[in-house]
Amino acid sequence: MKTLSRLSAIAIAAMMATTVASGFTRPAQSATLSGGFDVGPGGFQGNFNPLAATAGFTWLSIYFEPLVAYDAKLQKTVGVLASSYEISPDQLTYAFKLADAKWHDGKPFTANDAKFTIGLAKNAKTGSVLAARLSPVSAVEAPDEHTLVIKLSAPSASLIDTLTKVMMLPEHALSSIPADQLAKSPWWSTSPIGTGAFKFTKYVNDQYVELAANTDYRGGKPALEKIINRYFADPAAAIAALRAGEIQFTYVDSNDVPTFKDDTSFQVIEGNSFVVNYLGFNHESPIWKDLRVRQAVMHAINRDAIIQSLYGGAAKPANCAYVADQLVPKDIDPYAYDPEKAKALLKEAGWDEINGGKPITLLTYYTTPLATNVLAAVQAMLAQVGINVVPRAVDAPTYNSIVLKPDADISQFQLVYAGLQNGPDAGSINVGLNEKQIPPAGPNVVRARIPDLTAALDTALAEPDAAKRDERYRQVCKVMNSQLPWGTLWVANRYGVVSTKVKDFVWTPAPGGGPYEADPQHWSIAE
Repeated sequence: MKTLSRLSAIAIAAMMATTVASGFTRPAQSATLSGGFDVGPGGFQGNFNPLAATAGFTWLSIYFEPLVAYDAKLQKTVGVLASSYEISPDQLTYAFKLADAKWHDGKPFTANDAKFTIGLAKNAKTGSVLAARLSPVSAVEAPDEHTLVIKLSAPSASLIDTLTKVMMLPEHALSSIPADQLAKSPWWSTSPIGTGAFKFTKYVNDQYVELAANTDYRGGKPALEKIINRYFADPAAAIAALRAGEIQFTYVDSNDVPTFKDDTSFQVIEGNSFVVNYLGFNHESPIWKDLRVRQAVMHAINRDAIIQSLYGGAAKPANCAYVADQLVPKDIDPYAYDPEKAKALLKEAGWDEINGGKPITLLTYYTTPLATNVLAAVQAMLAQVGINVVPRAVDAPTYNSIVLKPDADISQFQLVYAGLQNGPDAGSINVGLNEKQIPPAGPNVVRARIPDLTAALDTALAEPDAAKRDERYRQVCKVMNSQLPWGTLWVANRYGVVSTKVKDFVWTPAPGGGPYEADPQHWSIAE
């Protein structure tokens, strides 16, 4: 049996660099902590529905909770609404013992709620982005109020990782809403209830979301009375609010970090984002059919120069989906910067006849000044070898509406600049590259149909032996590197800045914002 214990925030503060250290004597406390918590400084104002969320779990997990989450180091899973779980020897049955918890309206959280939630998450009609990831689930049972049993049709090494993203939802509040109407229900932004340390009280359109302390929280009464998530038009506005004391925390880009390094009023938190940024070739577009064209794109981009000049060195080049040493074979192609080789490859492939200098739409949902500069550099480098790309930045909902349509217009996104997490669980990359995940089945937005890659991913996900799993993922890396479904670029560090007045605060640069063990009931702020 795996027992999942929640560490106290005081213990985390002593152990982890992601925690702002607490003084011996707790100072007088302010009632409200404000910050730019949700999906970076720009915010994602419609991000209230955890079934549809691909980011923002730093915020969502303050009032919704999953069965399990990662610890603050992203090294292991810990219990949230599950106190323990057992996996059968054939890895087809997962049995969870559930914690005693209550919804924010006072009703008990039960195994039937968990069963109901997994059913919603597995049903694509709800708008769930987790449906494809939960496809191995063949049955969910609730034999008693505190026991949940999940049965699989085949072993899935990534099930626990997927369950960290499944926020538990109340059956009594949502069961009357038809599945195909759930995504657009006003419930998410007006009266949502979860089991977390804080409960939803107010949303002011395009301005902020307010949460109030859940005084009956099983983990203890929160130290704060309120937590407010502010939205900002751009990173500069968030930084100005932070310096003015209007908020106490925000995400920042790497190029903003130097202005805080020597300021004792703030602590900079740094960590691996576990997100690989890539140029995604739309494989339904004829311009990318020849592998030599995709190889030319890789050789045309000076990744080291971009990393040093724009990221300030705070990124690592990626030659497949992974950068972790144990997952990257030593003999893969590093795709060194070589514009002359890029030109030669394009000539061999007949690029002038394939495209003839026509503009290629490069679609992205990254809208920060850093991303704009990165894409300008990529555009200039590709132009030098004869590839004419035109960046188009849109917000995340617009991006998803374009790339996830089953009959998507190829001309709108012949190329994408995007990111997908490559950890903590290596299987996370499967949804973006497996042929079985092509929309509407899943988020393989580049429509990659590479049999060797699908086979390698399937084999890795089904590998029951943890000792052998790294080798399976090394094979995934080899196929990615040689076949180039994406032009992988780098994995960047991620940064947050928090006022040193904030105590016992845990923030981790996790992919999608987590969720991870943060114990917000212990957060406080000195006057």
